[in-house]
Amino acid sequence: MSNPISPPVTKAHFLQTFTLSSVPTAGSAHGPNGANDPMTRNRKTRQKRLWLMVLACAAATIFAVQAKANAADEIKRLRALMDWRPGTVVADVGAGDGRYSFAAAEKVGAGGKVYATEIDAKKLEELRAEVAKRKLHNVVVVESKEADTDLPTACCDAIFLRRVYHHLTKPAEFDANIVRSLKPGGRLAIIDFPPRSGLEPVEGVPANRGGHGIPQKIVIEELTAAGLEMEKVVNDWPDDDYCVLFLKK
Repeated sequence: MSNPISPPVTKAHFLQTFTLSSVPTAGSAHGPNGANDPMTRNRKTRQKRLWLMVLACAAATIFAVQAKANAADEIKRLRALMDWRPGTVVADVGAGDGRYSFAAAEKVGAGGKVYATEIDAKKLEELRAEVAKRKLHNVVVVESKEADTDLPTACCDAIFLRRVYHHLTKPAEFDANIVRSLKPGGRLAIIDFPPRSGLEPVEGVPANRGGHGIPQKIVIEELTAAGLEMEKVVNDWPDDDYCVLFLKK
């Protein structure tokens, strides 16, 4: 098993380590060229703005590097947990920007296939453009619906949902659809997080979620009720998430 990685660096966390007192400023003397001079004050303001822009760009770069490292780690662990091999058929449900789909496509090779499903029209357009740009012949972009992935029956050896399950408004219908799309012996991985304070509640989801997020217990109850067998729970997932692995017999 991979070692847990260090806590993620967020843009907010990065910027909180700096204050305006750390930004270079002009001298504090009084007089025509001192700190109280309008031209000096304007120069100081411009300097502060410039430095804050530099810090924001640096934070964005660190955040992107961290996100890429996390994605690589998660895909490596998913590959081991779900037994991806050359020729494996995988579905990334709620693919977003496609980062995880593209990484999975590399792991399963030309003989495998990755379905990248998404419900958002803009994200679908961007996914299709990126697949074409990268010339990924083993990635199929699929437009899904609220309670239907629109995946073929018994098409997948492995399906994963990353931070998607807690957004489902019709989990029972969606779960039945997921089970239908798995081959016998196929695996489902749910990567999600417990309800967290400070996050806006998700509209339309069942009340048992308890906020923005979802308890492991609810995930396990709902998917075992749908007919899957819970195989494993991994709590040391990046970004303080968890991963629950299910098997279709």
